[in-house]
Amino acid sequence: MHITLFQAFLVGVVYYLSINGTPWTTLLGSTILRTPLVGGLLTGLILGNPMQGALIGAAIQLPYIAYISAGGSVPTDPGLAGTLGTALALAANVDPNTAIAIATPIGLLGTIVWVVHMTVDVPFVHMCDRAADRGDMKALTFWHLVPPQIVAFLIGTIPVMLGVYYGSGVVTNIINTLQGRPLETLQVIGGILPAIGIGMNLRSLDRSYVIPLFIFGFVISAYSGLSTLPLAILAGIAASLITGVMDNIFTQQKQRIQAAPVAANVSDDVASDDSDADFE
Repeated sequence: MHITLFQAFLVGVVYYLSINGTPWTTLLGSTILRTPLVGGLLTGLILGNPMQGALIGAAIQLPYIAYISAGGSVPTDPGLAGTLGTALALAANVDPNTAIAIATPIGLLGTIVWVVHMTVDVPFVHMCDRAADRGDMKALTFWHLVPPQIVAFLIGTIPVMLGVYYGSGVVTNIINTLQGRPLETLQVIGGILPAIGIGMNLRSLDRSYVIPLFIFGFVISAYSGLSTLPLAILAGIAASLITGVMDNIFTQQKQRIQAAPVAANVSDDVASDDSDADFE
């Protein structure tokens, strides 16, 4: 697949939008656009093959299915894996399992982008502090939004654009060189990596009432013969019903907890009145 410079630039813009939440993508940036499934779909759309882009993005999504960034720590970058990884996989015309093996190391490189981003933005924070001390809201808004976005655009768009434009040919040549047993090894590794993400996701389901539901859903998916869409609809209905029941249980428990101190105070007041009456 031949990738033009403009297409590579658009892929870089998708990645830029995925690494920030202000001001362009407040609800989409670091949540939806950063997922490899969405990034792969958009990358495939830009490169003229949205279906294969979505399939590759969905495959890359599996190792990151339990991804979480807590306290500003970014162990890996699913947004970079989903955009650059999908673009290189499409250019090399590889299957989804091989795409996972290509994209996973790329995701680790995204930590460099994050560190550079946070380091370069430090002076802007101090400028925001000075503007706040002066009560200058216009300057505060400017230093909070404009320079950080310029930095994010430069370090997000340009490296990905260059990687997509120049790296596609390199990856294609490497894949052609690895034909045979080496490429089969990559495919096996790519098939194993999703188990890591699924295993991490299962750890978050370690609740007495969740595991049976997970097993029940797995059995239905494996043996019912239903396609993905009706299974998703049934799962959504079941999740809604279960959430409603659990919410009612928690609400009742909260009401009982809140009512307990009131009852205790009433009992104390009655006892106090009785003792006063006896004293009189």
